[in-house]
Amino acid sequence: MRASRLMSLVLLLQGRGGMTAAELARELEVSERTVHRDVLALSEAGVPVYADRGRGGGYRLLDGYRTRLTGLDRAEAEALFLSGVPAALREMGLQDVAAAARLKAAAALSPALRDAPATAAQRFHLDAPGWFAGGDPPPVALAPLARAVWRDRRVSAVYKDSPRVLEPYGLVLKAGVWYLAARHRTRFLIFRVHRFGEISVLEEQFDRDPGFDLAAFWAGQAEQFTRSLLREVVTLRLSERGRRMLRHIADPAALEDALASLQPDGTVRLAVESVPVAFSQVLRFGPEAEVLDPPELRAMVADAAARMARLYR
Repeated sequence: MRASRLMSLVLLLQGRGGMTAAELARELEVSERTVHRDVLALSEAGVPVYADRGRGGGYRLLDGYRTRLTGLDRAEAEALFLSGVPAALREMGLQDVAAAARLKAAAALSPALRDAPATAAQRFHLDAPGWFAGGDPPPVALAPLARAVWRDRRVSAVYKDSPRVLEPYGLVLKAGVWYLAARHRTRFLIFRVHRFGEISVLEEQFDRDPGFDLAAFWAGQAEQFTRSLLREVVTLRLSERGRRMLRHIADPAALEDALASLQPDGTVRLAVESVPVAFSQVLRFGPEAEVLDPPELRAMVADAAARMARLYR
């Protein structure tokens, strides 16, 4: 732990030119007294760090000194590619590794580019969870699954009270919810991480299928899942304005088929999750849509229109 901190201290000084003890203490999350002791240890070890006295002083490295500790190890290099998703890094337990990787990358930059990481961070930020998320703690199973994914190790897991051995291929964060893509026997499946119970990372490794593409697999599964929700079809007659509204009201997975079914008189067949969901969608059209089928939905909309007319009479 201390060796890592000493290396981080050297990289901070190398990357920023000079820092006060208070600034180093904040960055390293230690006391100023610990910073003074660490600087003394570095000096005794031959690292040319010295103190500038007086106002605006601090610790600096001798001009021209460059540490050779900037090489990234595998874990740091992999974590660096995730550094734009800080919440995900924290939940997977990789924030310290990513911080070390960013320090090493910054130290390797030329002086003219030293402010590039801070400049980018102040201009772009990814907030993965959806709006109104409750800020729930990450699933307990996430950290061990992340370790297994990085190391290509099988896991023994209980999923919805059913024990099984899985080969974890990848993790996906979708709208604040974590999913695991894993091979179970011969099939690739998607699992919700929060539904896992007990998790044990096994010592045995598995050979990854070189043809597996996580992004493509997830896209296919997501489309299949979305389409599986659209179990009902309703028939509407849309006005000219209603036709323009269609792309803003229809489920994105149903839009292409709906537009293909659109007739010259405005008749359209629209896939929906259920009649109650279709009811809320049709109400958004207002008077720009007439329900032709099913009769149940037509009656619901007619009743809502009558009640609304009484309210505004």
